[in-house]
Amino acid sequence: MRGYLYRAPGAGPKPVLIMHNGFDGSAEELHFMGAAAGAERGYHVLTFDGPGQPSAVRREKLVFRPDWEHTVTPAVDFVLGLDDVDPARIALLGVSLGGMLAPRAAAFEPRLAAVVAVDGVYDAGAAVTSMLPWSREEIVRRARAEHDEEFDALLTAGRQASPMLRWACDHGRYVLGAATDREFVAKYLEYTLEGGVAEKITCPALVCEAADDLFFGGETETEPRRLYAHLNAPKTLMTFTAEEGADAHCHVGAQRLAAGRIYDWLDRTL
Repeated sequence: MRGYLYRAPGAGPKPVLIMHNGFDGSAEELHFMGAAAGAERGYHVLTFDGPGQPSAVRREKLVFRPDWEHTVTPAVDFVLGLDDVDPARIALLGVSLGGMLAPRAAAFEPRLAAVVAVDGVYDAGAAVTSMLPWSREEIVRRARAEHDEEFDALLTAGRQASPMLRWACDHGRYVLGAATDREFVAKYLEYTLEGGVAEKITCPALVCEAADDLFFGGETETEPRRLYAHLNAPKTLMTFTAEEGADAHCHVGAQRLAAGRIYDWLDRTL
């Protein structure tokens, strides 16, 4: 895996924030999503591309894996080998789909002192299942079936009607290593914290929420709130609003504000 290390100035042990992106984002983007700000705030920051993310999938042909702890544990090992690191203050932050991947890793990596989900995701597959006419269980069964012409036809029609769905399927097939749209759906439905995974997290968790999230919002219960409800660890829900210019997915319109509020929480927590 490849990434970037931002060192905070000054001597003495510093807290560390490990950051990764999501479904289609890169480590380079994270420079503007809190990495550079972290060094200014006194944190060493490590950003990296895990499997399925740009440098890993393009250079090493590593596709996404849902057991993300196997991606984060080597990153923790790496930072623990650096000078001037406080081993008791290592935090993890995930962006977009990373809002599910980072909590997944935190459930199984005990050396993390905090986890931040920007924004929180309990079941990434909800972005897909909400558009289909069957229950989640039925969608899983049909997606994994050897043949399902009705499902295939529905996905083909969706591609024609929605540029967003066409992009999601094309990119998803590439980064998850799927041969067909239906296989992509089957693989993507594995990206969930259901089955008691969220409940295994023991470190403090910050769950961020955008008021008008394009992918993980909802009229009744948003994905960040679903994640928050399942956490047993010390937890904070942080909502970003339109009045702040931060209501879009991952607060792209107000990165300075989001980074400031997240680091304020980390300062209080670590």
